Amino acid sequence: MSSDDAGAAEAARKLFAGPCDFIWGATSIDNLPPATLPEVAFVGRSNAGKSSLLNALTGRKTLARVSNTPGRTRQINFFNLGGKLVLADLPGYGYARASKSLADEWQNLIFAYLRGRANLSRVILLVDARRGAMDTDKQAMGLLDQAAVSYVLALTKIDQLSAAERLKAEDEITKESRTHTAAYPEIFATSALKSLGLDALKAHIAALAAT
Repeated sequence: MSSDDAGAAEAARKLFAGPCDFIWGATSIDNLPPATLPEVAFVGRSNAGKSSLLNALTGRKTLARVSNTPGRTRQINFFNLGGKLVLADLPGYGYARASKSLADEWQNLIFAYLRGRANLSRVILLVDARRGAMDTDKQAMGLLDQAAVSYVLALTKIDQLSAAERLKAEDEITKESRTHTAAYPEIFATSALKSLGLDALKAHIAALAAT
């Protein structure tokens, strides 16, 4: 690791080890918090492990609620990370009982936020490594492409795959990302349970923080 990389890793460690506080819950596009800091939004299918990943990244057990009921979170929750970055936890998509379709659900709140938030620096789009990019994931990627919103793909739950299955999942999601214009070229393979791949994702996010 170069000195620059080591410095970036240490800065990321300090940022995520610091305070992270809930500051706002938005149920409509007209009720968003002031856009004062760079924001990083976390999105993904219901039960893709979004809440678990947010908790693992920030070293907390209850920052984001972990529910066994898909589609439970129905608002955008905002967290101030060390006064330098805001993390936005968006409702999960693709759960049939929660909405008729991805497009209908996102049009009213989620997609309106993503395409209109001037201080949105990056979207972290979570994909369950056990299932790969499903149709709703690809639809979400397409919507982000259309809005020209920069996003990275983060595989979750990789601890539940064998080494061979993990390589296959990473290869498939990398190929899928290359077909999307707004997708960031780097893929992050993570496990909230086993703390795998978290440092690399922290460094990526921390690089977007206000200085």
